[in-house]
Amino acid sequence: MVIPTGVRLALDRLDRAGYEAYIVGGCVRDSLLGETPTDWDLATSASPERIKEVFNGYNQIDTGIRHGTITVILDDMPIEITTYRVDGKYSDGRRPDEVHFTGDIVEDLARRDFTINACAMTESEVIDPFGGKDDLRHGIIRSVGDPKERFKEDALRILRGIRFASVLGFKVEEETKKAILDCRELIRNVSMERITMEFSKILLGDAVYDTLLEFQAVMAVVFPEIQEMVGFDQRNKYHIYDVYRHTLKSVESIDKDVALRTTMFFHDIAKPSCFTLDENGVGHFYGHAKASAVMAEGILERMRFPNRKIRDIVELIKYHDRPIGLTAKSVRKLLGKMGEEQFRRLLKVKRADTMAKNPNFQEEKLKDLEIIEGIAYSLIAEDACITRNQLAVNGNDLIELGIPQGRPIGRILDTLLEMVLNEELENNKADLLKQAKAIWVKSRL
Repeated sequence: MVIPTGVRLALDRLDRAGYEAYIVGGCVRDSLLGETPTDWDLATSASPERIKEVFNGYNQIDTGIRHGTITVILDDMPIEITTYRVDGKYSDGRRPDEVHFTGDIVEDLARRDFTINACAMTESEVIDPFGGKDDLRHGIIRSVGDPKERFKEDALRILRGIRFASVLGFKVEEETKKAILDCRELIRNVSMERITMEFSKILLGDAVYDTLLEFQAVMAVVFPEIQEMVGFDQRNKYHIYDVYRHTLKSVESIDKDVALRTTMFFHDIAKPSCFTLDENGVGHFYGHAKASAVMAEGILERMRFPNRKIRDIVELIKYHDRPIGLTAKSVRKLLGKMGEEQFRRLLKVKRADTMAKNPNFQEEKLKDLEIIEGIAYSLIAEDACITRNQLAVNGNDLIELGIPQGRPIGRILDTLLEMVLNEELENNKADLLKQAKAIWVKSRL
């Protein structure tokens, strides 16, 4: 373990003051996996009052002093230091009503969620009373003690277990898995903000497909809307997966970006409600992109996603099935509507959607997307006009024509841009001014 200077200092000061102190939690798990931790937590036999005394003169934050936690800033690093404790009853299903401080590190580790998070370390010693090292070695998620009791204490642990399975690619031990499924309704007691945080991390895992397939019943508690997707046969030659499996396949096929993976998780959520069969028994989903965008917007608002992120995700879902012609005109028009960044994201969405379909029909679609991307890059490189700011005229130019300030200016500029994007008008000042004047005169008749 490579221990940062600030953490070494904290361990040393507590030791010299006569107290035990260990590195605990996720930083131990990450270190045992050979990864570099980003956050550092310590557990100590010192009481909160003694912790404050030991670090007198350092910047301290009473993060959760009621539960024995104080954050100390050492070497510009925030380090959470918590007194060994035993938790009392969890009446709210989230935090203990009270804690009892103890002098035993093993009692402290016994209150933790999973064995892989219940190890403690110093530079020379590992405390592992529940077999966390073996579970890390064998890739297993296992509760500490009775899993149902752990989940009843804090239902967020259900989603944390699923998150570790997705991110680490571990298998959930059978008794723990059964408890997750049996206790899944307890998730309703967890705040939506915390659910959203865990769900976002679950989506970024390498094993997201297998994990969310295995625990779709848990996801259905959070998102009842997905239940219709599970097992829904698309009855279409372009699809070899049901709607839910197609969705998960598309999630794992796109960049590890929360907005993009959230887009893929919800991009087809309205498909079952839009399903029709033609006279040949072929399934169709007319209007599903728009309907999915509407459904996703409601879900994302419920999940307390930031407004800007909601707008971006909903727009990508709305356009994910829209055909793009293999022409500069078609590409420039959509570039102008969405902007460069969103357009690039849309191409990634379309690729991921294609990768989750029948492989027999992927090649041509992927080649088309390469052509579209090439056209877009060329337009961007040559600084082609795709936004109002790139027009050869601006509001001041229109004011000089005698057009009054205010809404007419904006409307005329939007019309000019639309004509340029449609290749009905060249982006040169003389032609634009002539057209602007004609639009203004016509509007006053």
